[in-house]
Amino acid sequence: MTIHEALPTAVPQCGACPIRHRAVCARCEADELAALDALKFYRSFEAGQTLLWAGDRMEFVASVVSGVATLTQVMEDGRTQTVGLLFPSDFVGRPGRERAPYNVIATTDLLMCCFRKKPFEELMARTPAIGQRLLEMTLDELDAAREWMLLLGRKTAREKIASLMAIVARRDAALHLRQPQGKMVFDLPLTREAMADYLGLTLETVSRQISALKRDGIIELEGKRHVTVPDYNRLLEEAGDDTDGGFVG
Repeated sequence: MTIHEALPTAVPQCGACPIRHRAVCARCEADELAALDALKFYRSFEAGQTLLWAGDRMEFVASVVSGVATLTQVMEDGRTQTVGLLFPSDFVGRPGRERAPYNVIATTDLLMCCFRKKPFEELMARTPAIGQRLLEMTLDELDAAREWMLLLGRKTAREKIASLMAIVARRDAALHLRQPQGKMVFDLPLTREAMADYLGLTLETVSRQISALKRDGIIELEGKRHVTVPDYNRLLEEAGDDTDGGFVG
């Protein structure tokens, strides 16, 4: 499904937007926000639907308002690798880039705040706050990618699972204007199969390591995805990160 085929969804105006403090518009003044507001439109996608295929011409850019999406790449032999996750406030698309480099797939039900690409590029050219914020987000994404290289290349299976949970916990806390500390409660956006694909592990290994973290009191599980972390710093220790959190999110 393309962005044009998704159905519109009613959401709050910019001033009441749940991602306002973290999205590409975070530094905008009232008049700049009004200019963005005049351009935007909302689209919703169901879990499993594809927003973009790699190689598609990009006619829009967007911010994730709610839900989670994955960035995937298909190799020549048909194998698929998840190369990134998009959380609320993350930006989809790159001004100046004509085609999508990755498949973008809704992991959960997804709500996007979208802008036609050319009008957004024109607005960004005359609105420094948008360009500055987008640069900050791009650099954070670069730092996170470098940390992910460390995770995939050097960490044990247990550390990988703990690291992914720490990332989700930290992003959930940021979205709710909280510090990642103490007891934390969140929902995992990925199935265990998706976690295995993302982390380069087998499904059996993911299940075994989640069970071990639960048995050792690092996490508590209600169902498959509702997670309670009694002590965030202890989760970071299991992830092999320091108390600053390791990953940039």
